[in-house]
Amino acid sequence: MEIGAGKFKALCLQLMDRVHDTHERIVITKHGKPVAQMVWVEEQKPQPLFGRLRGTVLVSKDLVGFSPQP
Repeated sequence: MEIGAGKFKALCLQLMDRVHDTHERIVITKHGKPVAQMVWVEEQKPQPLFGRLRGTVLVSKDLVGFSPQP
């Protein structure tokens, strides 16, 4: 579906509900040229608390004498 920016502005909340319910893509145009699109975003499951930082922490054998590498 394509819709002009002015009409989109007036119907934005209704169009958001429509996209949520139907997963339809809406292209917003200005002067007949596409400038943006509204698409359905799949809900993401929350990450579990434990293991969330896996792979992001640097482990050193000597934590007391650790000094960062320049």
